[in-house]
Amino acid sequence: MTQKTTVVGRFAPSPSGRMHLGNLFTALMSWLSVRSAGGRWILRIEDLDPQRSRREHAEAIEADLRWLGLDWDEGGLDDVGPSGPYSQSRRGHLYAAALEQLRSAGMVYPCFCTRADIMASNAPHLSDGNIIYPGTCRPAPVPPFPSVATDRPHSERLWVPDETIVFTDRLCGRVSSNLSTDCGDFVLRRADSAWAYQLAVVVDDALMGVTEVVRGDDLLLSTPRQLLLYRLLGHTPPEFAHLPLICNEAGIRLSKRDRAMSMAHLRLTSTPSEVIGRLAAMAGLTDSPSRPLTPTALIPHAPSLFHNLRHHPHPNL
Repeated sequence: MTQKTTVVGRFAPSPSGRMHLGNLFTALMSWLSVRSAGGRWILRIEDLDPQRSRREHAEAIEADLRWLGLDWDEGGLDDVGPSGPYSQSRRGHLYAAALEQLRSAGMVYPCFCTRADIMASNAPHLSDGNIIYPGTCRPAPVPPFPSVATDRPHSERLWVPDETIVFTDRLCGRVSSNLSTDCGDFVLRRADSAWAYQLAVVVDDALMGVTEVVRGDDLLLSTPRQLLLYRLLGHTPPEFAHLPLICNEAGIRLSKRDRAMSMAHLRLTSTPSEVIGRLAAMAGLTDSPSRPLTPTALIPHAPSLFHNLRHHPHPNL
């Protein structure tokens, strides 16, 4: 008899400001998916950017999730669980080990290009603003690449093969991307020694045993890069569900600058059950956005969550 795999999900906010309704939508959808499957939910603090990340913002994230009734089984600032630390700023040794694995396989090379250099190369741009790297510093057409010692400031790039990566998203369906033409070789560590999101998120999700990732569809085009890293590092990738982004009344994606939709404002003007009820209506889980609800009350409806979202592709305010 095959043993059923425990579903492990995660919410991984960046502590660069107070959460807004769009962040809460992602958190609730991820929490409901995990809770309906009897799984574990991890809170990971993605504080890779030291210039923008603040502990007080992370503390506010935890307080706001508790206020809403969204509990986690692992993680948070207290590092509860076996896979800590749960803040990316303290996991650099794990990213370094993964980078060394890729270096040893000859898949990584130093890049001395600045962003201005790449922009000046007239490389085409994707719709999400990513720059397609033309391979200026690549030492050979294909790996393995020799190890290069240099004192010059440089980033470290991963070679990408000329192949189509295909996956099935639980909301978006079949997605395909040829990384060589859609983004080019991409950065794993920046010239200022900061770790790139693509490497950090793969290492973290793999080592924490994450089996499903529910996040905004602004990260959909990052997924093929991450799938390549999963393969090269020898890890099994999770399932993905990319949620439609929440937009304001003008049809513009919510950001932390939308103060009327921030947690600071919502906690002054609404009860937790009113906020949850509004989010449930946006997901198609209830017909009335004014009906107060608790997260626990929504769990029986969660099995239809992604089906409903496919039929409510634009959960605007």
